[in-house]
Amino acid sequence: MIKPDSWIRKMAIERGMIEPFEEKQVSDGAISFGLSSFGYDVRIADEFRVLSYVEGGIIDPKSLGKKSFTTFRSESCIIPPNSFSLARSFEYFRIPRNVIALCVGKSTYARCGILANITPLEPEWEGYITIAISNISPFPTRIYAFEGIAQVLFFECDTEPEFSYADKKGKYQAQKKITHPKL
Repeated sequence: MIKPDSWIRKMAIERGMIEPFEEKQVSDGAISFGLSSFGYDVRIADEFRVLSYVEGGIIDPKSLGKKSFTTFRSESCIIPPNSFSLARSFEYFRIPRNVIALCVGKSTYARCGILANITPLEPEWEGYITIAISNISPFPTRIYAFEGIAQVLFFECDTEPEFSYADKKGKYQAQKKITHPKL
């Protein structure tokens, strides 16, 4: 069952599920972020890695390292046409054992050709979310730090999984920065 704002608020405040936690939707000239009816609009931090070089002209998830990216901190990031950037969430997440969270990109960016891709936040996963932000438009497009990039939807199950992400000692557990692909 998808969880409403009251459940999200309780889990964030009592169990530290989202830190920092914004208890209401904030927009005031920004792309909205914070608590919504059935989810939480997550922000991106001011650290970006923009794809700038690929050895041999092929992107390989088994060897895509930091040298393929230009890394910088800024209040915004311009993503070149038909390219992408890696960023991380501003918020730190701690997902309960009987919950899975799905993330979808915000429509404001989607209408500009910007797609945010985030894998599910599995039961007992915690960390900053690494977000792949793709520009599918033929023009450079700007994204903004400390503003909304995606909405996280929380689904609670009546039972707990046999194995959680923590039980499996997942390779992206407790990530504190933008994390590149790992084998």
